[in-house]
Amino acid sequence: MRTFIYISIFYFLALNSFAQTNNKKNPKIEAYIEAHKDIAIKEMITHGIPASIKLAQGILESSYGNSYLAVNSNNHFGIKCKPEWKGARFYKIDEEGRSCYRKYESVFASFEDHSLFLKSKSWYKPLFNLKVTDYKGWAYGLKKAGYATNPNYPSLLI
Repeated sequence: MRTFIYISIFYFLALNSFAQTNNKKNPKIEAYIEAHKDIAIKEMITHGIPASIKLAQGILESSYGNSYLAVNSNNHFGIKCKPEWKGARFYKIDEEGRSCYRKYESVFASFEDHSLFLKSKSWYKPLFNLKVTDYKGWAYGLKKAGYATNPNYPSLLI
């Protein structure tokens, strides 16, 4: 019952926080949340990453699932290959030149790997001491840990 309450709260927060821009609902955000909320909730229950943060990152990093990277490699979080990556690869030109990104068979695989990626890096470990309801702590913690270079990343997620 407690899990159901958390799920209901996160779904409500996600819809109300992300879907409104200047008091107008953004249909792209609403569609992304509707399409991926179940995956985000499952990942929250399994790995302890707030569904609201997972959805916010997916929305931001993949342009609502419409970015070149998301469409062509199911990579919704912009995770690069790095030497330890043994899976499929997708190459594209970015600010660093020709970069290797992780390629996934499905959006679900991207969401799951994002969770495993965060859990596997020591610099993200402090985030897992936060409550799953502390989306602001997670947003600022991701920036502090180096997930993104944009100084406004926490505000964009929130």
